[in-house]
Amino acid sequence: MSNVPEPHRLDGETSEAMEDERYAALAYLDEAWNEAVYDGLDEDCLAQAALFTAIRSLVATYGEEAAARFAERLSERIRSGEYTVPLNRQ
Repeated sequence: MSNVPEPHRLDGETSEAMEDERYAALAYLDEAWNEAVYDGLDEDCLAQAALFTAIRSLVATYGEEAAARFAERLSERIRSGEYTVPLNRQ
């Protein structure tokens, strides 16, 4: 099975088109997330559903072993701040 690509690269490099597509995907998901929160859904429930959906998709695309290897690296990436979004101060 293929390895799950890192979000910041695909086969060592990320093309500009791939980066644009990822930003567009993030914008769609962010909009849907905000709409769900506005409609009263709990963010913890949304996060768990989003993780389940994402992992299910990775397993379907790359297989269980590759998805598991990807998941094993998540704790290190979280601790290193890769998923931390700086607060905008005005």
